[in-house]
Amino acid sequence: QVQLVESGGGLVQAGGSLRLSCAVSGGTFNKYGWFRQAPGKEREFVAGIRRSDSSTVYADLMKGRFTISRDSAKNTVYLQMNSLKPEDTAVYYCAAGSRTLRDGVYDYWGQGTQVTVSS
Repeated sequence: QVQLVESGGGLVQAGGSLRLSCAVSGGTFNKYGWFRQAPGKEREFVAGIRRSDSSTVYADLMKGRFTISRDSAKNTVYLQMNSLKPEDTAVYYCAAGSRTLRDGVYDYWGQGTQVTVSS
Protein backbone atom coordinates (compact mmCIF):
# COMPACT_ATOMS: atom_id res chain seq x y z
CA GLN A 1 0.00 0.00 0.00
CA VAL A 2 1.44 3.29 -1.09
CA GLN A 3 1.44 6.08 1.46
CA LEU A 4 2.70 9.64 1.29
CA VAL A 5 2.68 11.50 4.59
CA GLU A 6 3.49 15.20 4.69
CA SER A 7 4.73 17.09 7.71
CA GLY A 8 6.38 20.38 8.57
CA GLY A 9 3.59 22.79 7.85
CA GLY A 10 2.60 25.55 10.22
CA LEU A 11 2.33 29.26 10.80
CA VAL A 12 5.22 31.50 9.83
CA GLN A 13 5.70 35.22 9.39
CA ALA A 14 6.32 36.72 5.98
CA GLY A 15 9.98 36.45 5.07
CA GLY A 16 10.40 33.29 7.10
CA SER A 17 11.19 29.73 6.07
CA LEU A 18 9.69 26.28 6.40
CA ARG A 19 10.80 22.84 5.32
CA LEU A 20 8.12 20.35 4.38
CA SER A 21 8.78 16.63 4.44
CA CYS A 22 7.03 13.81 2.64
CA ALA A 23 7.66 10.27 3.82
CA VAL A 24 6.97 7.77 1.05
CA SER A 25 6.26 4.11 1.73
CA GLY A 26 4.96 1.16 -0.26
CA GLY A 27 6.84 1.86 -3.47
CA THR A 28 9.38 3.83 -5.44
CA PHE A 29 8.45 6.09 -8.31
CA ASN A 30 10.02 7.84 -11.22
CA LYS A 31 9.21 11.28 -9.89
CA TYR A 32 7.96 13.13 -6.85
CA GLY A 33 6.33 16.50 -6.66
CA TRP A 34 4.81 19.17 -4.51
CA PHE A 35 1.55 20.94 -5.25
CA ARG A 36 -0.46 23.49 -3.34
CA GLN A 37 -4.03 24.65 -3.15
CA ALA A 38 -5.10 27.95 -1.67
CA PRO A 39 -8.68 28.62 -0.53
CA GLY A 40 -10.95 29.21 -3.50
CA LYS A 41 -8.21 28.39 -6.01
CA GLU A 42 -7.28 25.41 -8.10
CA ARG A 43 -4.42 23.15 -7.13
CA GLU A 44 -1.18 24.28 -8.69
CA PHE A 45 2.16 22.66 -9.35
CA VAL A 46 5.07 23.81 -7.18
CA ALA A 47 8.09 21.61 -7.92
CA GLY A 48 9.09 18.14 -9.09
CA ILE A 49 12.13 15.90 -8.83
CA ARG A 50 13.20 12.84 -10.81
CA ARG A 51 14.35 9.88 -8.77
CA SER A 52 17.05 8.64 -11.14
CA ASP A 53 19.22 11.77 -11.32
CA SER A 54 17.50 14.29 -9.01
CA SER A 55 16.69 16.60 -11.90
CA THR A 56 14.22 19.23 -10.81
CA VAL A 57 11.55 21.43 -12.29
CA TYR A 58 9.81 24.40 -10.69
CA ALA A 59 6.82 26.59 -11.30
CA ASP A 60 8.04 30.02 -12.34
CA LEU A 61 6.62 31.70 -9.23
CA MET A 62 8.67 29.46 -6.94
CA LYS A 63 12.02 29.57 -8.70
CA GLY A 64 14.71 30.92 -6.44
CA ARG A 65 12.64 30.66 -3.26
CA PHE A 66 11.69 26.98 -3.08
CA THR A 67 13.97 23.96 -3.34
CA ILE A 68 12.85 20.37 -3.76
CA SER A 69 15.16 17.56 -2.74
CA ARG A 70 15.09 13.89 -1.92
CA ASP A 71 16.82 11.61 0.57
CA SER A 72 16.85 8.20 -1.06
CA ALA A 73 17.96 6.40 2.10
CA LYS A 74 14.97 7.74 4.00
CA ASN A 75 12.65 7.66 0.97
CA THR A 76 11.65 11.18 1.90
CA VAL A 77 11.08 14.21 -0.28
CA TYR A 78 11.57 17.73 1.01
CA LEU A 79 10.43 21.19 0.04
CA GLN A 80 12.52 24.00 1.48
CA MET A 81 10.59 27.25 1.30
CA ASN A 82 12.34 30.56 1.89
CA SER A 83 11.26 34.19 1.75
CA LEU A 84 7.68 33.13 2.30
CA LYS A 85 4.88 35.49 1.36
CA PRO A 86 1.25 35.63 2.49
CA GLU A 87 0.23 34.45 -0.97
CA ASP A 88 2.12 31.20 -0.31
CA THR A 89 -0.59 30.30 2.20
CA ALA A 90 -2.11 27.02 1.07
CA VAL A 91 -2.41 23.33 1.74
CA TYR A 92 0.70 21.69 0.33
CA TYR A 93 0.48 18.19 -1.12
CA CYS A 94 3.16 15.67 -1.90
CA ALA A 95 2.69 13.42 -4.92
CA ALA A 96 4.42 10.53 -6.65
CA GLY A 97 4.20 9.32 -10.22
CA SER A 98 5.57 6.99 -12.84
CA ARG A 99 5.51 9.30 -15.86
CA THR A 100 8.24 11.63 -17.02
CA LEU A 101 9.26 14.58 -14.88
CA ARG A 102 7.61 17.22 -17.07
CA ASP A 103 4.39 15.23 -17.50
CA GLY A 104 1.84 16.74 -15.15
CA VAL A 105 0.24 13.47 -14.14
CA TYR A 106 0.92 12.03 -10.69
CA ASP A 107 -0.52 8.76 -9.42
CA TYR A 108 -0.42 8.98 -5.64
CA TRP A 109 -1.12 11.85 -3.26
CA GLY A 110 -0.64 12.68 0.36
CA GLN A 111 -3.30 14.25 2.54
CA GLY A 112 -1.64 17.64 2.67
CA THR A 113 -0.13 19.95 5.24
CA GLN A 114 -1.28 23.49 5.94
CA VAL A 115 1.13 26.38 5.49
CA THR A 116 0.00 29.78 6.69
CA VAL A 117 2.11 32.88 6.15
CA SER A 118 1.14 35.93 8.17
CA SER A 119 1.86 39.47 7.02
